[in-house]
This record gives sequence, structure tokens and C-alpha cells, in this order.
Amino acid sequence: MTLDPQVAAWRSARAAAGTAPLYTQTLAEARAADLAAIRAGAGAVEPVEEVRDTQVPGPDGPLPVRIHRPAGDGPLPTLVYFFGGGWTLGSVDTADGICRRLVNLAGCQTVTVGYRLAPEHRFPAAVDDCHAALRWLAAHADEFRVDPERLAVGGDSAGGNLAAAVTLLARADGGPRLAAQLLVYPNTDQRPGRGPTGTEDPLLFNRHSVEWYRRHYLADPGDAAHPLASPLLAEDLSGLPPALVITAEHDPLRDEGERYAERLAEAGVPTEATRYDGMVHGFFAMPGVFDAGRRAQEQAAAFLRTRFGLTPAGSAAGTAAGGPDRG
Repeated sequence: MTLDPQVAAWRSARAAAGTAPLYTQTLAEARAADLAAIRAGAGAVEPVEEVRDTQVPGPDGPLPVRIHRPAGDGPLPTLVYFFGGGWTLGSVDTADGICRRLVNLAGCQTVTVGYRLAPEHRFPAAVDDCHAALRWLAAHADEFRVDPERLAVGGDSAGGNLAAAVTLLARADGGPRLAAQLLVYPNTDQRPGRGPTGTEDPLLFNRHSVEWYRRHYLADPGDAAHPLASPLLAEDLSGLPPALVITAEHDPLRDEGERYAERLAEAGVPTEATRYDGMVHGFFAMPGVFDAGRRAQEQAAAFLRTRFGLTPAGSAAGTAAGGPDRG
């Protein structure tokens, strides 16, 4: 494998430490290990002007949300962020470092949604929660200091899947109108047996990881064909918000993420897509370990600034409306 030298060194350290794959652990162990690994890879905790934990109504009870705000008064451009973790792991805590960086780099507000996790709550619970939270935030924009004309969704991995699904629901509902979608190595096709070859390494996120999460999330294997589980299978992607899709070379989700970017562009959606060569799944959350993680977060922030009208159009990194370029 042509791993980036920083990835190769990180992998060697995991091997030396005898790090067990998450899919070999109990749920409680995997959830704790996931949070610890993300905190270790995020680097120094960046201060922001304000951090507030609160709740919004959900389909099955209150949903925790964490708000990160930059300095400034009045309505704020807002990214509603959905954390990764295969719909099984993760919380508002695991997205904390990413959101702090995006607030500081993009100058926007972020709201992370603590959706229900599988297997306790299977598909479509997470989609329903994220959609409900988005609708509530848009309907109560004044309360949350949200600028409803500058509202976006985003997420990494399973969070990218949820962001893509929510854009489909928002389009079907006629709103809220979204300025952008940020999809970081998103799951877009739940059907088994897909993904590039060479993704079996137990020290990296691999095909076994994908299958483990899928088994927890989908109540029925047939749910894999539902477009809210597999946005790539949606018949029509036209009219969706402008997108940035970030993928990693050595990631079993790479091809489906890149195909989704291609389909968005083919449907007339302004789309930027970047593959980061040498990188592995999870790198976006690890700017403290991988320089490419820092660059990808900077690219995401530049994209958001452009779509929120905070910088001139065209200043974001990446390649517009086409296949992936090289990070």
C-alpha cells in the first residue's frame, strides 16, 4: 500500500501497541476506545467564543445538541454537523475537535446533533433524528442565532451518510433551504461487497469494519436499498445543495463517495471532490497526527466560507463539478 509516511508511522505504532480492531470489542469498549482515539488524534483543543450544550425535540424524546459559536452578534451562518461512528459509535463529544476547528477557520456556527445510536435504535432512527433537529433549528432560527439563509449540513463517515440523507428529505419537504452539504468520506451505498481492493488491513478501517457497522444499523438487509440508507441509490439527485465530497485513497468507502460526487455533478449540483492520496478513513478527525487532516479541514472551511458568502466565490480548494482531484 502507498500509505502516506505519517499514516505508515501511525499504523506501526498501533501494531506495536497491539491495538484491537473496534469490531472485535464489545459495544461499550468500542465506544470508549473510539472517543479516546479521536481525542488523541485531534491535537490541541482549540478555544472558541462559546460552547453550549442544550436539547431539541426529537421523534422519540429530546436530542442533545452542542453549539460552538464564533465571536459576533446577530444571526450566524450555521453548519449542522452529524458525527461519524458507523451509526453505532460517537457522540457530540467525538465531533468536538472538528467543530472547534471549523468554527475558527470558517467563521460559522456549528450545531452537532446527538442522534440515537444503533443497535439500540436501528435505521431509520438516526435519519429521523437528524432531520427533526434540522427542521427544529430552522423553525427556531432566532432562538439559536441561525441565519436561515445560510444553513448547511455536514458530517464524516456515517455522519456524511446522514447529511446526504437529510438533504434528500429537505428537498422533498420543500425546505429548509440549504446552502451547502459537506460530506467527508461518506457511506453512500450500503449494499455489501463494494469498495476498493486492498482494504482488509486489521490495523486500519476496513471492509470488516463496514460490515460490522452495517449489521448494527440495518434492521433488515433489504434496507440497504433504501435511498435514505444508501443515498447513491436515489433516482434523482437534482436540486440538492452544493457539495464538497472528501475521500481517502485507502478507504473502503472511497469509491462510493466518489461515485456520489460524480452523480451530484451529473445532476447539475455544484460539486467539489477531492481524494487525499495516502490517507485512510478517519484522517479528517486527526489533524494532530496527519498534516492532510489539517489541510482537509482547511479545505472544508474554505468551502463553507464561500457557500456562506464569507469570501468571494471560487476561493475554496478543490475541483468543481467533476471527479476527484488529488489532495
